[in-house]
Amino acid sequence: MRLYQMADAVRYEMMNTDELRETFLIEELFQPGEIEFAYVDLDRTVIGSAVPTRAALKLETEPELRAEYFLERRELGVLNIGGAGSVVVDGKTFELDKLDVLYVGRGSKDVTFTSKDAAKPAEFYLLSYPAHAEYPTVMVKFGEMKPVELGTAETCNRRKIYKAIYKDGIKSCQLVMGFTMLEPGSNWNTMPPHTHMRRSEVYFYFDVDPAHRVLHLMGPPDATSHLVMANKEVVVSPGWSIHAGVGTKNYTFCWGMGGENQVYDDMDAVAITELR
Repeated sequence: MRLYQMADAVRYEMMNTDELRETFLIEELFQPGEIEFAYVDLDRTVIGSAVPTRAALKLETEPELRAEYFLERRELGVLNIGGAGSVVVDGKTFELDKLDVLYVGRGSKDVTFTSKDAAKPAEFYLLSYPAHAEYPTVMVKFGEMKPVELGTAETCNRRKIYKAIYKDGIKSCQLVMGFTMLEPGSNWNTMPPHTHMRRSEVYFYFDVDPAHRVLHLMGPPDATSHLVMANKEVVVSPGWSIHAGVGTKNYTFCWGMGGENQVYDDMDAVAITELR
C-alpha cells in the first residue's frame, strides 16, 4: 500500500510540476493479476484497483489499517471498467459488467474478485473510506442508473452524470460515488468549477484514448495549476481545490467523495471569470 500525504494550500503554491504529480496524482494502478492500493491521509482515503486474470483475487487487510480484515471499519465502492467479472461478498455473488457499481458495507469479511474471461479481464476500480455505520451491500447496473444531462455543444461540455452511491441512491455512511461520460465533441468536465470544504474528492479518468490526455485543473480558484493525465490515472482533490478538466478528446471519469455531507449539490460554485 503506497502512502500519500496531501499538501495544504500554502505548500501548494511553492510546488513544481514533479512535486504536484508526486503529491496529488496516483499512477500505475490496474496491474494484471494484482490488487493495488494507495492510502491518502486526507479523509483516510484508500484508492485501488483489482484486475483478476486466471485466479481470483482476495481483498486482504493491510498493515497500515491496523484492522483484522479490510472492511472491519471501512466501506467500499467498486466500479468495473473492464470485461465481465464478479465480486463475491461473504458468499454472495454479484456479476458486474462494464460500468456496473457495487457498494460493499462495513463488516463484510470475505471479498474476492474474479473475471469471466482471463483474456478480457474485469478491471475493478476501488474507493474506500472509514465508516461508523453499516449499510447493506448493494449493486446497481449501468442500465438502471438515470443519467442527468448537462452542458451544451457551444461550451464543449455536453455530458451525462450517473449517480450510484449517494443520498437518494445506494445508501452509505459517507462514500458518494458515480461517473460522468462526455459526449463526442465535448471536452470539459465540471465547468464552471466549484469547491467543497465539507468533503474531499477523487477523480479517476478512464476510457481516455491512449494517444490523448486530460488536463486536470486544480488549486485555489485564483491560483490554478494543472496535471496532464493519461488513461486510468487518479487525482486527489482537497476541499480547498477546484477539480475540473479538459481533454484532447472525450473521455469518462469516476468521481468519489468522502466527508461530512452526502448532498450531491452541496458545492461552492466558482464563476469562470474568477479563475486565474
